[in-house]
Amino acid sequence: MTLTTAAVLDALRPVEDPELRRSLVELNMIRDVAIVGDQVSFRLVLTTPACPLREFIVADCEKAVKALPGVATVNIEVGAEIPQQRSLPDRQGIGGVRNILAISSGKGGVGKSTVSVNTAVALAKAGARVGLLDADIYGPNTPTMLGVADAQPQVKPSPQGDILIPIETHGIKLVSMAFLIDPDQPVMWRGPMLNGIIRQFLYQTEWGELDYLIVDMPPGTGDAQLTLAQAVPLAGAVIVTTPQTVSLLDSRKGLRMFQQLKVPVLGIVENMSFFIPPDLPDRRYDIFGSGGGEKTARELEVPLLGGIPLEIPLREGGDRGVPIVVSQPESASAQALTAIAQKIAAAISVAALTP
Repeated sequence: MTLTTAAVLDALRPVEDPELRRSLVELNMIRDVAIVGDQVSFRLVLTTPACPLREFIVADCEKAVKALPGVATVNIEVGAEIPQQRSLPDRQGIGGVRNILAISSGKGGVGKSTVSVNTAVALAKAGARVGLLDADIYGPNTPTMLGVADAQPQVKPSPQGDILIPIETHGIKLVSMAFLIDPDQPVMWRGPMLNGIIRQFLYQTEWGELDYLIVDMPPGTGDAQLTLAQAVPLAGAVIVTTPQTVSLLDSRKGLRMFQQLKVPVLGIVENMSFFIPPDLPDRRYDIFGSGGGEKTARELEVPLLGGIPLEIPLREGGDRGVPIVVSQPESASAQALTAIAQKIAAAISVAALTP
């Protein structure tokens, strides 16, 4: 039997993207098939560089092609093309930004900014182009958590008004109210001023080409959430909670708010799921209870994206300005955050490509 490109594509046709449940060939994820003697090579183009099932898909492709008579070796070059979120007629997108994600919580103190920062950096480490907008106007902490609290962003004039140049750190582009005020200066603004600065951050910032713009929301269900959800087409929202009952009650309100605004809720992240003492790494202590995130996700019929353990290096990383996915990538909390970032990226791609 003579090997042909058609034969290779036919062999790969039954291989499906595990999350989209569609053929890789039909999704145009198999490209540039080349055959030299008994060697077959092609490009596998995934929907995100942070694909959590990358190894399984590659293994399935290799197995399918090797089953063809006359094939000795299979060389697969893996790349990614992140799909564009769907546009909405009544909301204005941001030029060059493919997907906008809100990370929110019903109450403060649950580690929402920790999740936002580490998710952004984990996606950037995987090869995505990532921006982070700190929309927590009253308590902007992400510059401190990324080690750029003293940075001063540049502003350049344009016919449409001044354009803010983001600070680049750890592979991401960052904009925050903290860059524009003194550290001890309180922000005492009413709704219209809050809405105005968020719109300026969205539309008067030189974001450039981004695969993901992550918005670290303030806690609650107030003006900032409404402004964002009604201004831009959101690819989805993620709700951060702790296992504690009070936090879970508030997270349900935040989740319902996004659902009422027709924003897809990609899932719940349970932070501080358990404490791991540094001297006893095999021990787990359920300081804030257990199973709350899973129970809430099940009741509200949304995925539980993962649970993040509470470790001292996680807190230290935020204080020192080095996210734990960078400083200690092998730690339990870093691995949990990386897995959550992968699931978020996968959910965004599924939402964009599902008919």
